[in-house]
Amino acid sequence: MAVKLRLRRMGKKKQPVYKLVAADSRSPRDGKFIEAIGLYNPLTHPSTLEINDDRALYWLNNGAQPTDTVKNLLSQKGILLEKHLKRKDASEEKIREEKENFQKLREAKSKTVKAKKKRKGDKASEEKKQEIVSEGTAEVKGAASEEKPA
Repeated sequence: MAVKLRLRRMGKKKQPVYKLVAADSRSPRDGKFIEAIGLYNPLTHPSTLEINDDRALYWLNNGAQPTDTVKNLLSQKGILLEKHLKRKDASEEKIREEKENFQKLREAKSKTVKAKKKRKGDKASEEKKQEIVSEGTAEVKGAASEEKPA
């Protein structure tokens, strides 16, 4: 039996919530599964991701293959990093230290991305303001030229 770690869609129409499950690869997406190991809600900002690290590592170590999306989510949480370090026989202290560094790097990256988005948004709003002002002055000039001939 080939086990896959994949997302199982739940929730209402147009409001998906996904369970991260270990399931037989032959079962349908929303069908029978072996164990639920997490929850993913992409609609919240930032998206909510709750994973039971121990169970995810258990399934990965026993040969479960994650789908591409699940692999990205596990990587986001640092679970794949932990699996890699355990394979290299790193000490528990070393693993904890590496995960902390990983989380700090992710936080720093998200802060820079947010700052860039904010700057980009500010530039766009300034350009819109300038457009409105220039259009307004053009309208005022046009209205003034219409009044003079009369």
